[in-house]
Amino acid sequence: MRVPALTPIDEALQRLLEQLPVQAAARTETVELRTALGRCLAKDIHASRDVPPHANSAMDGYAVRAAETAVDTAALPVTQRIAAGQVGEFLVPGSCARIFTGAPLPEGADAVVMQENCETVNGNIRVLQPVASGENVRPAGADIKKDSRLFAAGRRLRPQDLGALASLGLTQMQVVKPLRVALMTTGDELQRPGNALQPGQIYDSNFTTLHALLAALNMQVIDCGRVGDTLGSTREALLTAAQLADCVITTGGVSVGEEDHVRAAIEQIGELKLWKLAVKPGKPFAFGSINAADDLAPPCQFFGLPGNPVSAFATFVLLVRPALLAMQGATDLEPRRFAVSAGFERGVSGGRQEYLRACLVESEGRLIAEPLVNQSSGVAASLSRSDGLLIVPPQTQVSRGDSLWFLPFSELGS
Repeated sequence: MRVPALTPIDEALQRLLEQLPVQAAARTETVELRTALGRCLAKDIHASRDVPPHANSAMDGYAVRAAETAVDTAALPVTQRIAAGQVGEFLVPGSCARIFTGAPLPEGADAVVMQENCETVNGNIRVLQPVASGENVRPAGADIKKDSRLFAAGRRLRPQDLGALASLGLTQMQVVKPLRVALMTTGDELQRPGNALQPGQIYDSNFTTLHALLAALNMQVIDCGRVGDTLGSTREALLTAAQLADCVITTGGVSVGEEDHVRAAIEQIGELKLWKLAVKPGKPFAFGSINAADDLAPPCQFFGLPGNPVSAFATFVLLVRPALLAMQGATDLEPRRFAVSAGFERGVSGGRQEYLRACLVESEGRLIAEPLVNQSSGVAASLSRSDGLLIVPPQTQVSRGDSLWFLPFSELGS
């Protein structure tokens, strides 16, 4: 039997994204602004007004006609006082107005002199430093212009985005409904926390980790429990899950062992489109689809993650996370990464791209990456001890000081 070639991670992601359905992005709902964090916009947001709606003072000082400060003039009488939230009167030529930060600029004024550049002379104000027209003034629309596109459809809303939407007076927006994700783990050796361990059993950490990662993406998680190590039970569990969800995620059972039944089940009830990656950890990753019970319904997407905790985590971050975001119509799919300096040396790596758990330290203004000593894919706590994943390309020798890409775990939040 011919052994299939391992698929490079970039090619795997491209193939995966090309085969994902777009139907899920068509399901939308209207939500309140305060509950929209992390949700994907279903349509463009255009500004209905200028922000700010009027020219206003950028600081405490005096509103003036700039031309009247260009030469040595007599002191300007203060004819009015304008605080934020108040609207002043027309500024009489040859006068100034006491004004505070955020207050609307009175008609007739075109600049603000900061109070530090003025002196009081018999109750009037003498300008010590001339200003140009527009100086210390925030024009109307300086933040957001009316009719401009503030956000495009597909944007995942961040806290600062909600503030920008609030500045337009919006209280609701249309977003894509959360995906329904069926999550199950496989293996007779697994037991959920809270239950007593039987001989030979271990607690299931993958479910909790993946549930948290999905929650950070605002997905609707369907708990499908643990599936026993038989082909029949695996097949039935997958078919049941596919009727409930937009996609199914499993951990374990996708390798080549006698007790690994997930891949075989998918080949019976659906289509296996991708299997085995040229990555470390995470080689036995599978992607495919499960045929719907209704011939008119689209197939349910399937992601089979390895059973080792670090492998499951890494393949979720690298492949499943961007796939789920794409299914929701998001435009920014992959977590951002940045370059760091290697704080170690190692010989030429193998043929798979490696993702090393590493910590960052700062030295002389540079970020230095130090990999953890134990890189076993079964050491789940190593994910908690590290700051992110350091990427070492295939067939690469690393010398101290070399530049490598680093994917920080901080990118995996909402």
